[in-house]
Amino acid sequence: MSTTLRPRLLLVEDESSLVLTLTDRLQAEGYEVDSAEDGDTGYQRAVAGAYDLILLDVGLPGKGGFDVLREIRKQRVETPVLMLTARGQVVDRVLGLKLGADDYVTKPFDLLELLARIEAVLRRRSGPGAAATDAFSFGDVRVDFRRAEVLRNGEPVDLSSLEFKLLRHFIERRGELLSRRDLLEKVWGYPGVLQTRTVDVHVASLRQKLERHPAKPEHIVTVHRMGYRFQA
Repeated sequence: MSTTLRPRLLLVEDESSLVLTLTDRLQAEGYEVDSAEDGDTGYQRAVAGAYDLILLDVGLPGKGGFDVLREIRKQRVETPVLMLTARGQVVDRVLGLKLGADDYVTKPFDLLELLARIEAVLRRRSGPGAAATDAFSFGDVRVDFRRAEVLRNGEPVDLSSLEFKLLRHFIERRGELLSRRDLLEKVWGYPGVLQTRTVDVHVASLRQKLERHPAKPEHIVTVHRMGYRFQA
C-alpha cells in the first residue's frame, strides 16, 4: 500500500466519458485517481507509480489489458488489479485471473457494485486476513508469493497455476468460511456454477501435497455442507 492517506487508484480505460464519470465518483468517495487511455501509458504508470489498486480495461488501444497485466506482473508489480471487461466469456475471466488479476467486473456495471469490489480488494490486501508479506508459512510449508514458489520441509512442491491461486486465496482469506461458489467465482471465474467437483478435486490435490495427514487435514479443513476454511 502507498503511504498517502487517500488510496491511490490508476484507471486504465479508453472510453473518455467513462473515465470522467468514474474519476468524479471515485474522488467523491475519497480516492485519489490517475488515469491512462491506452495500454502503453497505463503500463508505464503502473510500473512507475505507487498505487493501491489498478482498474484495468481489457479492450484497450495498442497494448491490450491482458498484455498490460502480464507485463506488470513480470516486472514484479504486485499492485492489486481489478479488470474491467465487456466480454462475457468465461475463458476471458479465467485468463485474467491466471495472469494475476485480483477480481473483475463485467460491463455494463453498477457503480455501487464497482465500489464494493474496490473496497473488497483493498480490504483483502490490507486487512488482518491479507498476506502481510511476500511470504507465508504454516506447518512445514512456506509460500513465496513473489516467486510463486511453495516449499515443504525445504523441498519444492510442484503446484499447478490454479492450485497456487487457490492456495493464495485460502491464505488471504484465512479463518473465513469459503463456499464452493465463492471459490469458483474468485479463483476460476465461474459465477453461479454450482454442480461441479472442480473445487473438491483441487482441494484434495492441495491436501495431498501440503498436509501431513491428507485424510485428516489440519489447515484446509472441510465445513460440512458449507465449504472450506483455511487455518494456519
